[in-house]
Amino acid sequence: MEKVRWGVLGVASIALGKVIPAMQKGVWSKITAIASRDLGKARDAAEALGIPKAYGSYEELLADEEIEAIYNPLPNHLHVPWTIKAAEAGKHVLCEKPIALDAREAESLQAVCERTRVKIQEAFMVRTHPQWLGVRDVIKSGRIGDLRLITGFFSYFNRDPNNVRNKTDMGGGALLDIGCYPITMSRFIFDFEPWRVLALIEHDPELGIDRLTSAMLDFKSGQSTFTCSTQLTPCQSIQMFGTRGRIEVEIPFTPPPTRRARIFIEDDSNNKGNSIEVLEFPLCNQYTIQGDCFSQAIRENAEQAIALEDSVKNMAVMDALVRSAHSGQWEIP
Repeated sequence: MEKVRWGVLGVASIALGKVIPAMQKGVWSKITAIASRDLGKARDAAEALGIPKAYGSYEELLADEEIEAIYNPLPNHLHVPWTIKAAEAGKHVLCEKPIALDAREAESLQAVCERTRVKIQEAFMVRTHPQWLGVRDVIKSGRIGDLRLITGFFSYFNRDPNNVRNKTDMGGGALLDIGCYPITMSRFIFDFEPWRVLALIEHDPELGIDRLTSAMLDFKSGQSTFTCSTQLTPCQSIQMFGTRGRIEVEIPFTPPPTRRARIFIEDDSNNKGNSIEVLEFPLCNQYTIQGDCFSQAIRENAEQAIALEDSVKNMAVMDALVRSAHSGQWEIP
């Protein structure tokens, strides 16, 4: 089996520090080239990470016939434009979340896929992590009864005005950056779409970005609530409550690859305080898994882990939450 040959657009910190080193350990993926608008930065990154080729423009990378797939970790407002350019160059694309700034932008990628016949996937690494596949299996087994509530929290503190996450014209803000995680995981675990949503959003008076969002998603069979913030102490948590038990994910969104991921299960056999079962998963790197899953789908011409249609639906929920914050009413995605 020949590994899929990858090129990387840009020298974003997530690419250099997490995704590239992880994908280099994969059995299906090979990082062949990296590009930056600053050739010096590209060469420095290539030397540090052992990448064979460095380019001083994104266009040069896309013109490289050896490259089969592109990882796009550019700032949010560049996700769609450069994903389209990569697809039109015949490259498959794994694009960082959020895949677009809104659902309409995301929908434009569907037409591109149909025209170019390449695969495009949003880089939600959590969706292929064994701990979340394990959570879904436990819920489907009926062990905690009927799922009724998912509640989550995700935050960090960053008020650097020069950071892309704090620039409104680049798609900054809490909802797009981290609110997307509890949304996609709620949809994944309920295995359904919310039919209405409600939100409160607070904006930074100087930076303009949404810095604090609380939301409720109504799935008819249950509810999901979450809060996300870019200006609170760092924290992440998520719990799922059923009619006969609950599940808590210890580190839901960024589990470190150096320790075993754990989920805690309390059901009607132990919810009297006697014990909580701890389910551990083997050591793994979710970025390695993500890259290999997409590379395998490319090489075997199989379905990808996250369909582009799923990403469009996730963006539609975020669009509806923004509308709800303005209207003060429930909105339909």
